[in-house]
Amino acid sequence: MLLVRDSMTREVVTVGPETTAAEALALCRENRIRHLPVLEGGRLVGVISDRDLRAATPALGDPTRAEALRRIRVADEMAWDVATARPEDPIEDAAMAMYERKIGCQPVVDGEDLLVGIVTSSDVLRAFVHLVGANEPGSRLEVALPNRSGSLAEVVEIVRDEGVNLVSVLASSEHEDEAGERVAILRLATINPKGVVELLIGAGYPVLWPPAAPDPGPDAGGG
Repeated sequence: MLLVRDSMTREVVTVGPETTAAEALALCRENRIRHLPVLEGGRLVGVISDRDLRAATPALGDPTRAEALRRIRVADEMAWDVATARPEDPIEDAAMAMYERKIGCQPVVDGEDLLVGIVTSSDVLRAFVHLVGANEPGSRLEVALPNRSGSLAEVVEIVRDEGVNLVSVLASSEHEDEAGERVAILRLATINPKGVVELLIGAGYPVLWPPAAPDPGPDAGGG
């Protein structure tokens, strides 16, 4: 199982509540990061983003910008109510929390708010790319699954009988119709899934992707 600890950044750049906006933005630029956990007495108390800091200061070219950057403190603009993750949390739990709260990161804490890392939306995307095997050569199939016990197992068995390695399987109910039909997304360790596709169709499983080649018609290839 892929956990937060497998994807998080362990060397975290942090700031204190009294850090100025100028100092915090400089840290973001120097380290090419967008989020800074805020620590006080070694404990996590908030998170500030480069977007928060830019929104709180005058635009580039404004003569008051430099003074505002020196005056504004991280504590003035940071998020105090922080959604955190634990190292042993499944990565999908972190993904769901970011999606639901519309946030770009989660500080990772262990024990009493002791910061041990940070996981960002980019980390989550990279984890899922590896989880589904999209970073390796292969092919992708979408198969309609009827609302019948064992249908996914039958699809997996068909792939196995064709001698093709199955890299990953995802089953979605997001587009489930009135009959309860779902979609299974299969990642195969082959660049030519034609044999698997033919077997699935022959077994009565509609293949939604890749699209079927158009019928050339009776006159195709005629002289």
